[in-house]
Amino acid sequence: MRKSLAVLASVLALQACSKEAAQSDSTAATTPAAATPAAPAARADSTPPAATATAPMKNAAGRDIGTLTLTDTPQGIMVMGNLTGLTAGEHGIHIHMVGQCQPPFTSAGVHWNPTNRQHGSLNPQGPHLGDMPNITVAADGSATVHLTTASGGTLHGANLVMDVDGASVVVHAMADDLRTDPSGNSGDRVACGVVTAG
Repeated sequence: MRKSLAVLASVLALQACSKEAAQSDSTAATTPAAATPAAPAARADSTPPAATATAPMKNAAGRDIGTLTLTDTPQGIMVMGNLTGLTAGEHGIHIHMVGQCQPPFTSAGVHWNPTNRQHGSLNPQGPHLGDMPNITVAADGSATVHLTTASGGTLHGANLVMDVDGASVVVHAMADDLRTDPSGNSGDRVACGVVTAG
């Protein structure tokens, strides 16, 4: 009888151990592994941000007259900003080939013209890619600039503005006739700003 009780006790002990092991395995199987960081979700808008640049503008006396922002668009390079300290009336404004602005601003070179066209949107052989409509300056010397260059050029892509010698934005003393090569009879250069990326 004692032997039977000992065997029965051993069997019960073994069953208890096997249940604990089964429960332990079951718990391990249902316990989630340590969480791993999820990969960042892809941007819903995969379009890269537009390339931008700025041109801090100065007059021939070296005085700051405002900053223009240049932005790539499908239509061309958009040029925006506010200028002050100019004479009232219409003024030609263009992107020039060289990023230098020493008065009288001839250091800025000729108009940006990588496609070798003639000047002016009204010229059948034009325009230069750096050509833009005139700006109108109010009686107080201020102007709101919101213009777009001819299509086909970009700040950093094909026919780029931001090449090794840079570029500049130049305001002229008079209105651009939008036709006469090389600069639309727009007169002296009265303000200039070197185009700087970002």
